[in-house]
Formats: sequence, C-alpha cells, structure tokens
Amino acid sequence: MNHPAPISSSITAEVDAQTLALIERLAEKRGVTNAEFAADAIRRVVESEADFDAFVQVGIDAADRGDVVPHKQVMAALDGMIAKHRARCSK
Repeated sequence: MNHPAPISSSITAEVDAQTLALIERLAEKRGVTNAEFAADAIRRVVESEADFDAFVQVGIDAADRGDVVPHKQVMAALDGMIAKHRARCSK
C-alpha cells in the first residue's frame, strides 16, 4: 500500500548566540543538521505539552463529574504520611 509523503512546513525562529551554539554542538554530536535537531526538539516539547494537557483534562473531567476527594480527607492522609515519615526518621 502506498502512503502519501508526510506534509512538512518550515518555522523560522530567532535564537540567541548561546542557544545557537548549543544547538550546533548537540546536532553535530548526534550527526544531524541543526534543522533536524530543532525539528526533533520541537516535536518532543509539543508531545510533552499535549500529554500534560491530556493529564490535566482527566482531572478537570473528574472534577466536573464530582469525582473528587474532599480537602480535609486529602490533608488527613498527607498528615498521616508525614507523621510516619517523621517517626521513621527519628529512629
């Protein structure tokens, strides 16, 4: 089965000399062009941001459904964890 070639676009961004030097060093170390390094870096950041947004949305959806733990219950559990930790550390 033939798949169409992926469509790509260019983005131009200004970076300071220090950042450019770092890009050049890391790209050379990895054996890729500056553009390939930058494209990969952008892809990794946007994937991470999208994952974080999805994670946050899970919490928002749970809160919208009323599927939450009351503040007092959370604080009581944390206080218990802290007390156990302090007891363990004081031995």
